[in-house]
Amino acid sequence: MKLRIKDLREDHDLSQRALADMLHIHQTTYSDYELGKLNIPLSVLCTLADFYKTSIDYIAGRTDEIKPYPPKK
Repeated sequence: MKLRIKDLREDHDLSQRALADMLHIHQTTYSDYELGKLNIPLSVLCTLADFYKTSIDYIAGRTDEIKPYPPKK
């Protein structure tokens, strides 16, 4: 999981600081997520998936399909 969030961040030319600010967390906390030192809370995963327009499964490496799931009706 740590590699996907780093790759997504770098693909969008964002700094760890920018993502940390968006998530209202310290930059060191975000860095620890990327390094796998801390588990990422579900609320943060949801926010990242929405931000990157992908699924939590993609972020977690459970699928290689980057497109998000269709929304519920």
